[in-house]
Amino acid sequence: MSSEEAAPRELPLDGELAGVAARMSGLLLSRETVESVLELIVSLANATITAAAGVGVTLVDADGGFVTTTASGPLVREADELQYELGEGPCMAALAGCSPQRIDDVTTERRWTRWCAAVAGSGLRSVVTAPMVTDDGCQGAIKVYATAPAAFGPVDERALVTFADRAAVLVANARAYERAGRLSEQFKETLRERDRIAMAKGFLMGRDGLGEEAAFERLLSLARDGGTSPAETATRLVESVPREG
Repeated sequence: MSSEEAAPRELPLDGELAGVAARMSGLLLSRETVESVLELIVSLANATITAAAGVGVTLVDADGGFVTTTASGPLVREADELQYELGEGPCMAALAGCSPQRIDDVTTERRWTRWCAAVAGSGLRSVVTAPMVTDDGCQGAIKVYATAPAAFGPVDERALVTFADRAAVLVANARAYERAGRLSEQFKETLRERDRIAMAKGFLMGRDGLGEEAAFERLLSLARDGGTSPAETATRLVESVPREG
């Protein structure tokens, strides 16, 4: 058993995790956007992992695609884009297997050889990445790049996994809030459309002496003839009614 396994030293991020959790709670209370959440995650990881030359977050979108949503610099974006283009690399493997990945030196790494060869000229030498996993699945991954070989060890990897677990919950909650906001707006619009249709039916009933069902059929017929939706036709009818006074 190695000395590290027998007596693990303090994780580099241990002193920061309590503060991270507190800041995450504040963000949830203030209902920040996903973008703001990701900027905080990258900033914290970049500040607390001293060997980092760049930090980024890749999110899995609704269609299962990957996108680098937040990055601390061009080194991260270029390295990530090459992974997406080539279909290989540590971040891609972390997302596919929901497991952390580490490269000590891209010039000697035997996995993902095309990607390693492509980024070697950029000055990138080592990387560690961890997936952001919740009960709903893999939300994305955090990756940290360095320009020195062997910049990260098992301790850094475990620390990033812990950080990624906390970040995953925040990202999932922020995404859920944004989805709820979109659904709420859709629901409000549905109610507004229903009110406009009800008003248009009332107008047709009064103007043409129609029953409620016949008025609705008339509204549908006008919509078909005009090539518009019933709600749009209803809006035009209501707006055409002369205002009193």
